[in-house]
Amino acid sequence: MGNPYGLHRVVTPQGVLPQPAWKLDVESDVYENELFIQVTCLNIDSASFAQLKEECKQDEEQLKNRILSIVHERGKMHNPVTGSGGMLIGSIQYVGKQFPNQSLRKNEKVASLVSLTLTPLKLEAIHSVNMKTGQIEVTGTAVLFESGLYAVLPPDLPETIALAALDVCGAPAQTARIVKPDDRVLLLGAGGKAGLLSLYHAWQRAGKNGQVIAMESNEAVCYELEQLGLAHHVVQIDATDPVHVYQRVKEITDGSMVDLTINCVNVPYSELSSILATRDRGLVYFFSTAVQFTAASLGAEGLGKDVQMVIGNGYTPGHADLALDTLRSFKPLYDIFLQRYGDDQIE
Repeated sequence: MGNPYGLHRVVTPQGVLPQPAWKLDVESDVYENELFIQVTCLNIDSASFAQLKEECKQDEEQLKNRILSIVHERGKMHNPVTGSGGMLIGSIQYVGKQFPNQSLRKNEKVASLVSLTLTPLKLEAIHSVNMKTGQIEVTGTAVLFESGLYAVLPPDLPETIALAALDVCGAPAQTARIVKPDDRVLLLGAGGKAGLLSLYHAWQRAGKNGQVIAMESNEAVCYELEQLGLAHHVVQIDATDPVHVYQRVKEITDGSMVDLTINCVNVPYSELSSILATRDRGLVYFFSTAVQFTAASLGAEGLGKDVQMVIGNGYTPGHADLALDTLRSFKPLYDIFLQRYGDDQIE
């Protein structure tokens, strides 16, 4: 029996949990309270993938080698720059006799719902990288601890689409929880997978008397957002330009600013934009792993802004089902995911 939180897999430094650990053990036999998975695909989180592409000068072979080196060195996919990882899909090879769910079957396909930064991972090869989506075809193995969250892949959705949605399922679930009727809501990075799913729930929860503002830097994606009809205003803007963001939000809200800002931006330096756009005593929800929380805290202080700031929690009860049901219930959103993340896009 291993520790339920994976302490037995920590190589260095001893005494810490797997997520902050530098290196995990991937060579030991599977413990009886673990799940052993044959990994077929990784979904590198958006902030990490953007950083890795920049570091590797957009070169796919360099990117493959960099990911292989990180996993080999650390026993997990834990980007040392962004501190983030992603998630995986694969087929079950062994269910420990003391693993909590004994109904899982060999070769059943699952997606991890815990970060790759705490998941023991061993890669034999990387076969292909989708340079747009961050989904990577691999041959490898991984271990989930007794406490690890996962989802059995649904039969009615393509695996790569389910993976894309499950990778960010905490964001729409938290959005559905915190948006209130009649709220003025700003969604920064609205065109990414987290942004799209969250936008749907912001629109549903704010209601006809609310106001939803979608901001996105990519012109083509802004057009997609307009076609979805899930925002009162779609604005093409650089989320790292706080003055411009502030001016546009002030203009749209007649100076009231928004009650709630949801940050799903995948690059650094969007903290001040989120804070400036939000009214005093409003709420900023930082889902993005690119956010620097010291910059957010000190920035709010320096701006004299009394806003509540919430760190995005990737886990909310029912988050996986909610994300997948969102795609099932709104076909235009499903069609965008199909176009971006469908099986034929992984080449």
